[in-house]
Amino acid sequence: MISTYCKSNSDVLDARVPQQDVGKLYDRTAWFYDVWATLTETKAQDRAIEVANIQDETTILDIAVGTGKLFNRIVKINPNGQNIGIDLSKGMLAKAKSRLSKQLNSNYSIDKGSAFDIRMENHSIDILFNNYMFDLIFFDQMDLIIDEFSRVLKPGGKLVLVNMTKAEQFGAGLYEKIYWTSPPLIRGCRGVKLSNLLTEHGFKVENREYVQQMLFPSEVILATN
Repeated sequence: MISTYCKSNSDVLDARVPQQDVGKLYDRTAWFYDVWATLTETKAQDRAIEVANIQDETTILDIAVGTGKLFNRIVKINPNGQNIGIDLSKGMLAKAKSRLSKQLNSNYSIDKGSAFDIRMENHSIDILFNNYMFDLIFFDQMDLIIDEFSRVLKPGGKLVLVNMTKAEQFGAGLYEKIYWTSPPLIRGCRGVKLSNLLTEHGFKVENREYVQQMLFPSEVILATN
């Protein structure tokens, strides 16, 4: 499946930051990450919330919860459901826990966790959010993660992905040039396209949108299991 992905996306760069270094990289950037996210990611995350069409009393998993900006909104929309957030970075988790401590709702948990080994029961999740993570993942590691997503999602469950993607509008190619020079300058992220790979793994891609903010290119994907 990875070879199919690479053939159909031959212009996509592979990851360059080893997984064992990702948590440490984001520990170092957690203190200013919200500034970056506000400038470049909010439009795409707004669309993620919209396409998810969250109904109260559902079970939602946010993998790569980061500083909790999106997760905070999810908890507010789903006050009578179950909301779970996981991340590799201790620094990001500390920021997320601080943000969520101001919530009136207590129906959430935030813990350290990995997309490669999700500690959840089979078919237990209604909606799975994953934001700006696959742009850090090596091609040969993507299959395992997508299979894990499929395993924990209920039949007909929703997968909402937001990734840095390849430039489709003027100016967005700037970030790929920065990545070539020094991946840590953009937190190890490069543009990816996930629709084809999701289809290869049995997901139905319901919608894929391109969103650009401050020249930063994102894709928002809604897929069902």
